[in-house]
Amino acid sequence: MDKDVISTLNDLIETCKDGEEGFKSCAEDVGNSQLKKTLLTYAASCSASARELSALVTAHGGNPETKSSLSGTLHRRWIDIKSLVMGKDDEAVLNECERGEDVAKKSYRRALEKDLPLDVKAVIERQYQGVLQNHDAIKILRDRAHAAAL
Repeated sequence: MDKDVISTLNDLIETCKDGEEGFKSCAEDVGNSQLKKTLLTYAASCSASARELSALVTAHGGNPETKSSLSGTLHRRWIDIKSLVMGKDDEAVLNECERGEDVAKKSYRRALEKDLPLDVKAVIERQYQGVLQNHDAIKILRDRAHAAAL
């Protein structure tokens, strides 16, 4: 059992669970049904990534993380408070989604800097590419919501 590998994977599992919960929370706050569907698709993708990482933790002799992080919980509460104060317009919600994806990008970059087995690094790299795509897609959606609000 390699504690550093398991710790790194468990950190990413928390990140994925934070993303899943964050996207679900944001989906509840948007009015546009197509956007809601898109955010729920991202939530499902985060969930699938967490399951894949959990399997790697088990394969490396560890116990997978089962919950999201405290910072993820705090971020969702911040989204709730902010949307009460500002109203739940789609642009504001998408700004929060993008902020969450910024955190995910950082977590994956940190993981990729570590000396990990090739099988683990390959999965993390593939998932990181998905995080980058999600981030860019969220940014485009946010920019469209901003333009529509003008």
